[in-house]
Amino acid sequence: MKPLPVRSYEYAEWAQPRVDLSYHVAYDDHFYSVHFSLIGEQLDLRATEATVEIFRRGTRIESYARSYAKWKYTTLKQHMPRAHLDQVEWTPERLMDWASKTGPQTVALLDAIMASKAHPQQGFKACLGVLRLAKQYPAERVERASARAVHFRTFTYGSVASMLKNNLDQLPLPGEEAQQALPLHGNIRGGRYYH
Repeated sequence: MKPLPVRSYEYAEWAQPRVDLSYHVAYDDHFYSVHFSLIGEQLDLRATEATVEIFRRGTRIESYARSYAKWKYTTLKQHMPRAHLDQVEWTPERLMDWASKTGPQTVALLDAIMASKAHPQQGFKACLGVLRLAKQYPAERVERASARAVHFRTFTYGSVASMLKNNLDQLPLPGEEAQQALPLHGNIRGGRYYH
């Protein structure tokens, strides 16, 4: 079956994206799901102002209302592999419970990672990576790096790993410098003097 013709007044762009490991194709910095069995295949994509259609060997396999939300996902549950649907072993609750053993900042980071995804399962890989960092680094350092990641809204495993590797977790967060700015000295009264 050939792709449907575009009405003459409707402009369409064509692309040939490859299906990534998360079973999505990218178009205009937005990700649209296809069945997970198509991972690695190159497909045809036609986009108009209102729709995105995905074709495989001339047959339309999916059609979406076009989204202009950058770096977000449009995912249909029927495209997910069974492991993502069932998630018997890994659930958001189980990950949060594991994170609580490291500390509240790690819990906040994992919550932010999963909340930033269309489906929490899309954040599981990053969450597990953050949790594995607690095997390499002391929990206090992972907590500080998690606090930095939440503060700067960098909700990725890579950013937390980089902070730890480069000792950025040792730096004070903005706002903490003011508390540490004054050295202890006999001529400085401090905040308690005025209360």
